Amino acid sequence: MKPPDRRPASGTPGGAPSAAPDGHVALRDFSRSLPMLLLRSHQAVMAEFRPILREHGITEQQWRVLRALTTSPALRISRLGALTLISGPSLTRILKTLEERGLVDRHAEPEDQRAARISITAAGRRLIDTVAPFSEARYRSIARRVGERDLARLYRLLETLPEQMRRPRRQGTEES
Repeated sequence: MKPPDRRPASGTPGGAPSAAPDGHVALRDFSRSLPMLLLRSHQAVMAEFRPILREHGITEQQWRVLRALTTSPALRISRLGALTLISGPSLTRILKTLEERGLVDRHAEPEDQRAARISITAAGRRLIDTVAPFSEARYRSIARRVGERDLARLYRLLETLPEQMRRPRRQGTEES
């Protein structure tokens, strides 16, 4: 990877970097750090849902797993990890806990006994059904505060961001 371009950046509005006196590019204002803004947004949104999950004796990660399992009759562990963005070791621990609580089942695949498929149980579905009205009420509250149009726009932007980030960088762009 080539080193970042050290040419002075143009002073654009919104906290973009500007040239430092020594000719190096200064970092953008911390308040305009995209990873930090996304993390703050995640925390603000999850603060709405954590009390509901806690009240029903479930963690955020356990909820993600159960929600993902509602999308398919059964999922391979690798697919479940990809859908929930949970690492393999963490997912293994979460599945063990959910299995002990009777919320998920693990089935060996007939063609490969080492591979397992995970499915949500009737008890897991009942938990989803119990939490769903509270969760949807929070979504409605968020929509009222953010505004329906802005929220729809935010969904569109966030849905496309991962794909846009996978696109190859154009020649001549900085890589910092």
